[in-house]
Amino acid sequence: MKVLLLNGSPRKEGCTYTALCEVAGALEKNGIETEIIQAGNPAVEFVRAAAEKMKTADGLVVGSPVYWASPTGEIVTFMDKFCGMAGKDMLRKPAAAVASARRAGTTATLEVLSKYFSYHQMPIVSSCYWPMVHGNTPEEVKQDLEGMQIMRMLGNNMAWLLKCLEAGKEAGIPAPEQEQQVRTNFIR
Repeated sequence: MKVLLLNGSPRKEGCTYTALCEVAGALEKNGIETEIIQAGNPAVEFVRAAAEKMKTADGLVVGSPVYWASPTGEIVTFMDKFCGMAGKDMLRKPAAAVASARRAGTTATLEVLSKYFSYHQMPIVSSCYWPMVHGNTPEEVKQDLEGMQIMRMLGNNMAWLLKCLEAGKEAGIPAPEQEQQVRTNFIR
């Protein structure tokens, strides 16, 4: 099994990356392969490469720093394109959002990112608290002991859910039948 982690920060190895590494470490300790992709560049070729990897991934974690009380514009643009390309490959795969901030705006960031998952019927993995870390540098994030614990528990919970889903498949439990989508317009 494999989980794809998208780093929505323009800083390749900054605070968000530090949080994602903690999640990845927990997943790997549970026997789950991980790959962190720098998603801070929404150019089509980068999105297309990530979408290609989603075909074989079993889960997804998207991380973003907080900019102006929201996810970065880069990750929002990336996710808009990514979902258009990889939407069918995201269907019903476990997902989680991670936010990093100096101070505030984390819950709004998590809410925006989680909407991509809900639309694609992805079970949203939780932790013992909202999946966020605080700090202005990677070193400060590592000092956020509660935040780092939350990241580890998030990774452990995702590993557990992935193993439960795999056990269900092996036991012959089918996925729900996909209905034809109904679209309603409210303008007459």
